[in-house]
Amino acid sequence: MSSYLAIGDFSRATHLTVKTLRHYHEIGLLEPAGVDPRNGYRRYSTDQIPTAQVVRRFRDLGMPLEEIRTVLTAPDVQTRTRHITAHLSRLEADLGRTQRAVRALRDLLTPPPAGATAGIALRSVAAVQAAAVTETVDAEDSTAWFQGALGELFATVAGQGLAETGHPGGVFADELFTQHRGEVTVFVPCDAPVRPVGRVRPLLVPATELAVIEHCGPPSEVDRAYGTLAAYVARHALAVEGPIRESYLVGRRDTPDDTHWRTEIGWPVFTTSTP
Repeated sequence: MSSYLAIGDFSRATHLTVKTLRHYHEIGLLEPAGVDPRNGYRRYSTDQIPTAQVVRRFRDLGMPLEEIRTVLTAPDVQTRTRHITAHLSRLEADLGRTQRAVRALRDLLTPPPAGATAGIALRSVAAVQAAAVTETVDAEDSTAWFQGALGELFATVAGQGLAETGHPGGVFADELFTQHRGEVTVFVPCDAPVRPVGRVRPLLVPATELAVIEHCGPPSEVDRAYGTLAAYVARHALAVEGPIRESYLVGRRDTPDDTHWRTEIGWPVFTTSTP
């Protein structure tokens, strides 16, 4: 048989503050077993203690209140487990991002030896025929836009019976970096002009000269490679006007593990000979 506790005693039993318990009551997440109609005093059943403890654990794990409500009202164990597992997977992904950020920060605290070029090369890139998508995008939306455009390009090239002749790439206007909104072109080299369909258009990607560095890892950590490349170009007085280029040697289509992705970053330069 259940016993009942006043809100203060229930607060002590569950380590949830009285203010929190009142809020949970107001939003219907954890309603008291009864409320005295004369004075509004709440009372809780001792059977509610485990539920309150579960709610507290979920909040400690950062689960939103609406999601906790979904878990508590799940019609069966399988549904409840699915919601909890999804949240734990998000936590693991967040933890992975945090660990990578910590590693990157530790790397930054250990600068490379003076004069190191970090595998930077100077390269003349020939013009290439490609299927391309070009749009003006916000920097915060660029990753999702890029993956969608790239998928559309792969499907169009394959659907028209064309052969890919090189790694996919991207061309980024300066405004994307300086104003966080600018023109982006993503392209897939192919052996014949693509027929326009949807957003896809044929493009002759122009020839250029680049200082190139390879970044290994997820796009979120590419800034250090950019910084190293910019310092090299400035040090050798090679910089010229022109958009940044990237070439995707290994990406999502090759492996879902972004720690194995490889991206070449190209900074436009003017060279007369190889140093």
